[in-house]
Amino acid sequence: MKIVETRVHGLVIEPKTQQHIVVLRELDGLRVLPIWIGPGEALAIQRLVQEQEFPRPLTHDLIALVIEGLKARVAQIVITELREATFYAKIFIERDKDVLSIDARPSDSIAVALRTKATIFVNEELLQPPQGPGVPFTPPDPGKPTAPGDPDSPPTEEDDAERLRRFLEKLNPEDFGKFSM
Repeated sequence: MKIVETRVHGLVIEPKTQQHIVVLRELDGLRVLPIWIGPGEALAIQRLVQEQEFPRPLTHDLIALVIEGLKARVAQIVITELREATFYAKIFIERDKDVLSIDARPSDSIAVALRTKATIFVNEELLQPPQGPGVPFTPPDPGKPTAPGDPDSPPTEEDDAERLRRFLEKLNPEDFGKFSM
């Protein structure tokens, strides 16, 4: 399995179902991985991305504090696979020379990674365009020369955000995985 480093590109609420989606984007490219998550995890991720403090530790804060208290660290998390419409992830914890791999939901893994400043990786196969009824997100060719005002000019951040929003609106949660409690 080849893994690709990613970052949290944003949080979106899918308009039709009001489900929360965390969008991971590869660092050295434009491919994205949207993952449907629960509202609690969305709140935790949003709070961490915006560097907001809560007066009391939330679950992900508690996990990070326990790991730190055990003199260990979260080395990385990896979104490993999509199986039966559900994403799987692993949290890798290092202590001295030992490495522990823990099975976890991607949403929890991302929240813990953000809290501990660990690297987020994704199995490269998951970054491919969806094979469902949705329209693939096709970014512009960054090497194509354009002139200002040209309709083919490089998109702004707002253009990228709008294209991503339109792309996500056309997806069904089943195209990528499902959230279940």
